[in-house]
Amino acid sequence: MVRASSTPGSGLPAFYGGRPIFPEGLPIARPSVPPATALQGDVSRILESGILTNGPYVRELEDRAAGYLSVRHCIAVASCTSGLMLVLRASELTGDVLVPSFTFAATAHAVSWNGLRPVFADIDRSTLTLSPEAVAETMGVRTSAILATHTYGTPCDVEGLDAVARSNGVRLLFDAAHAFGSQRAGVCVGGFGDAEVFSLSPTKVLVAGEGGIISTNDDAIAQQCRIGRDYGNPGNYDCSFVGLNARMSEIHAAMALRSLETLEDRISQRNALASLYRGLLGPIPGMSFPEVGRGDRSTYKDLAVLVDPESFGTDPGWLARALAAEGIETRRYYSPPVHAMRAYRGLGPAPPLPNTEFAAAQALCLPLWTGLTPGQVERVALAIERIREAWRGEGRPLAGRTRAG
Repeated sequence: MVRASSTPGSGLPAFYGGRPIFPEGLPIARPSVPPATALQGDVSRILESGILTNGPYVRELEDRAAGYLSVRHCIAVASCTSGLMLVLRASELTGDVLVPSFTFAATAHAVSWNGLRPVFADIDRSTLTLSPEAVAETMGVRTSAILATHTYGTPCDVEGLDAVARSNGVRLLFDAAHAFGSQRAGVCVGGFGDAEVFSLSPTKVLVAGEGGIISTNDDAIAQQCRIGRDYGNPGNYDCSFVGLNARMSEIHAAMALRSLETLEDRISQRNALASLYRGLLGPIPGMSFPEVGRGDRSTYKDLAVLVDPESFGTDPGWLARALAAEGIETRRYYSPPVHAMRAYRGLGPAPPLPNTEFAAAQALCLPLWTGLTPGQVERVALAIERIREAWRGEGRPLAGRTRAG
């Protein structure tokens, strides 16, 4: 039995004779950026042209993204958040928008910034994505749209959500921040609902540095978003509506184009690493994973494990601190859920969200990035096993403990 000793200054257990298993540190994510040499020519051409926004690189990115996603329109924007804000504005909504609470805050932020009210609906416990059944139960007379999230890159039940949206005559939109390259039954995420919005920020699988892509088959939404990203200016400076400065720069578009070249390889690598994690951690009592539907593909923007305190012996918060003492960085995505954040408490009591509360209490995201090696994954799994074994070997559960000894 491996015994715990303390890491100086941490008050938390470290194993292997007190030396962290990753003394150099293991980050939860690391950007997959193209080699500098691949971008140098692009950047030089951009600077020499004097066209720094909305130029040929942005147009090429939009064309290639539309081809990859098999949609009529892609609109490059400064961020996923600004893209969501524009899509909501272009959809001419009023009243309430149904959103998950188990998501990044930007999903609800975009709703609120449009003067709309986010109303939280529960998620499916197995996939951690928005539940069509919960949406149908939460639907009200003020509801004008559903905004679902492909959480961690796992595709939503788009068919179920589409059926609810159609039967109630409301818009269906997707926060696809994590999901460029995800597939639902072999079909690329991007063409579902009225519009979807992707993120190209550093933690994503397709990287522009900063940026986003709106994808849609709706001509009117596409036209409004193109105008809206440039202040609502249709070209004559007589702004037709209140837009944003949400243009993507040419340099960001150039990076995204280079990143797109090797996207499939990165998704394949991430899926292989996720499969390895599942094989190593799945047999440990109290550890399970969100499901990805048969025939679906996740980008695994994040690798989440669900930690059941009763079976595992401690909660994910304590495990995260113990892993930090081993040099392993983790994140509690998404705890607290959005409805519990200070920014949204003024909306009043949320409806019962038992699956959201379950996920927020149990989810812990472990390191996953394209350059991560199988050996590093094995060491993370070994650290988790030995943390559990060491504490349980003392004949008492981990829950509530904060110090070794």
